[in-house]
Amino acid sequence: MYIDIIILIVLIILVVMFFKRFSSFVFLIAIIDMFLRIIDYIGNNIRLSDVSNIINKYFPDSVYAMIDRYSNGLAATILHWIYVGIMIIFLYYVTKIFIKKKKI
Repeated sequence: MYIDIIILIVLIILVVMFFKRFSSFVFLIAIIDMFLRIIDYIGNNIRLSDVSNIINKYFPDSVYAMIDRYSNGLAATILHWIYVGIMIIFLYYVTKIFIKKKKI
């Protein structure tokens, strides 16, 4: 099933077309990754087996897991490093926003 990668690519294209900022792309990848990790946690820890099976079947664990599912070898290594770079940039943006607001 390629539906998860298709949805990710469509979302990326929509964000790039409408927002036209690199930071929007970075925030989209981070939001999708956090959403998938929360869904994975719920799927692993919910006591309803039907819901758990549906979540585990149709939702990938994270963006990193999607990279592993659809690529291998050198391409996977390059995509992993791009993903790590995006997460570092996301951390920079979040830290910059946090410091700029000066709220603790």
